[in-house]
Amino acid sequence: MSDKAVTVYSTPLCQPCEQLKGYLRAHDVEFVAKDLMMDEEAAAFIDSHNIRSSPVLQVGDVLLYGPALGPETVDELLGLD
Repeated sequence: MSDKAVTVYSTPLCQPCEQLKGYLRAHDVEFVAKDLMMDEEAAAFIDSHNIRSSPVLQVGDVLLYGPALGPETVDELLGLD
């Protein structure tokens, strides 16, 4: 499993966001959740990368979002089997 910091950037009432967090919990992946509606610094960071959707998964310096945020890609990035 990856030893890099894992962060989930999400918005309230976002079903894909909750699914991603549930997936990470089910695989015992420790992560920090940042609410893009409440955390101005997190929102500015995501905006600076021209990302306009949530959730966004950050592992180390890698940002995954949109269609790239599939289970296979997440598993590979996190070193899950």
